[in-house]
Amino acid sequence: MKDMRNVAREVFRTEAEAIAAVADRLDDNFNLAVDAILKCRGRVIVSGMGKSGLIGKKLAATFNSTGIASFFLHPAEAMHGDLGLMRKEDILMLISKSGQLGEMDLLISTARRLGVKIIVLCGTVGSDLYERADIALDCSVEREACPNNLVPTSSSSATMVMGDALAVALLQARDFSPEDFASLHPGGFIGIRLLKKVGELHHTGEEIPLVSRDATMKEMILQMTSKRLGCVVMTDDNGEVGGIFTDGDLRRLAEKHDDFFDFKASEVMIKNPKSISVEAVLDAALATMEKYSITQLPTVDGEGKLSGIIHLHDILKSKLV
Repeated sequence: MKDMRNVAREVFRTEAEAIAAVADRLDDNFNLAVDAILKCRGRVIVSGMGKSGLIGKKLAATFNSTGIASFFLHPAEAMHGDLGLMRKEDILMLISKSGQLGEMDLLISTARRLGVKIIVLCGTVGSDLYERADIALDCSVEREACPNNLVPTSSSSATMVMGDALAVALLQARDFSPEDFASLHPGGFIGIRLLKKVGELHHTGEEIPLVSRDATMKEMILQMTSKRLGCVVMTDDNGEVGGIFTDGDLRRLAEKHDDFFDFKASEVMIKNPKSISVEAVLDAALATMEKYSITQLPTVDGEGKLSGIIHLHDILKSKLV
């Protein structure tokens, strides 16, 4: 089979150049579109035919996932009753490469009758659709990646990115946080990372490998192996975390000292270890573990007192990664 990698590279280059050119042409209409959606008290109704419709479905889904109420309305279905979904508080967003009105003509007429603002993502500047918009965003490209300049490729990519740019701009304008995003995805990977709390998974009570300051190395090893968390911890007089000693610390100690069994907890504990609040989300615990290359974290309550231990394996079992 002929090596087609050069064909692929040309497609990448052509589409990347097209997207960059659209970015360079951005004008104040983009700001007007963002402002209009921010002020919208209804939904963003997205519509388009063919591949433009597929882009529209993706854009509506992206809007919804970032807290902008949206749905896709097929132009043909709109002509047979679904126009009843449109309300005067909504925004109509139309997507088209050619800019020909076609099935969108009646959509526009209905929007005008209701006083609905129309935003257009269009691949043909000066077309009928472009001119009838309240706010028109130029998504035109010089050429498609298709060798015959026919199949929507560069134009589809440019329009998709324009939609993504709107979604991200709206996200930042509203200070939409990772927690806000997670609240809309409670059943998935993101929801687990950003909604599930450390306190839901940590080991508490008798499961904590707790030792006293005067504990012998033998006692520490027995606690470490019996509780199977790869560490032991001790607390100070206030119940706060006074230190931690891990299986890694034990290996390093044994390499340096033949008499390592003679040490007591207070002599080998890592003072002021990293800890995390029981109210922190799992994503924060994982980030701390990755940053400091550790696999266990003492958990603390609102008063800073030892509450439990969370291990990397606990997070892995939660399907976080």
